[in-house]
Amino acid sequence: QVQLVESGGGLVQAGGSLRLSCAASGRAFNTYAMGWFRQAPGKEREFVAAIRSGYITYYADSVKERFTISRDNAKNTMSLQMNSLKPEDTAVYYCAAGDDRFYQDFRLESAYNYWGQGTQVTVSS
Repeated sequence: QVQLVESGGGLVQAGGSLRLSCAASGRAFNTYAMGWFRQAPGKEREFVAAIRSGYITYYADSVKERFTISRDNAKNTMSLQMNSLKPEDTAVYYCAAGDDRFYQDFRLESAYNYWGQGTQVTVSS
């Protein structure tokens, strides 16, 4: 079992930055791929970024060059540095963990077994 807790959300003006963190409890954090998804009001939840246990990263086209995902296996944490934020980045951001001991497409929700409660990010124009 893995429990995930997000932090770092808030209100920021367009062009600003925020850093989201995800703290994981449970064993074998380094065997999990970690991902961020987001859900805006009235929209489906969508992939944002993912990082595998071997530090391979994936990004949605909409956040490339602006967001950076990272992980610290010694601290069981993952982060998402978000720069040049836009109003369309406003959403609830969810942290997720999926088994990385076999290949999966970690851009898909179905690859993840555990989810956090979410943290709100609001970008004002």
